[in-house]
Amino acid sequence: MPTTKITGHFTFADWRENPVTGEGSLPRLANATVTNAFSGGIEAEATTCDYAIAYLTGGTGTFAGMELVSGRVDGRAGTFVLEERGRFESDGTVHCVFEVVEGSGTGELTGLRGTGGFTYRHGETKVAYTFDHGLE
Repeated sequence: MPTTKITGHFTFADWRENPVTGEGSLPRLANATVTNAFSGGIEAEATTCDYAIAYLTGGTGTFAGMELVSGRVDGRAGTFVLEERGRFESDGTVHCVFEVVEGSGTGELTGLRGTGGFTYRHGETKVAYTFDHGLE
């Protein structure tokens, strides 16, 4: 399957985090529900994302999540799910890789496959992403 690389940006439209374990202990767990807005190769006004977060120190940790994206990829309309994994560092940098959940594409995105990622640096309002994708 040939793939196409696209790029763009996203912004955090909303972030709601709830502790799962005690705030004072480390490591600790939390859940976050996030809304993102994508532009560029992926166009989506408001995604739905849910993260499980493990804080290892006061400012470092890892996360995993699922993000439901309804919009367009390279001009094709539909919905798909991204599985995401990443880590965050004490300086506020976040590294994330993601992959389309096989079988999740609908509409013109049926059969969508792909992987991508981003690096967020503390203070950025727009986050650049890359996405290599194709249709089966």
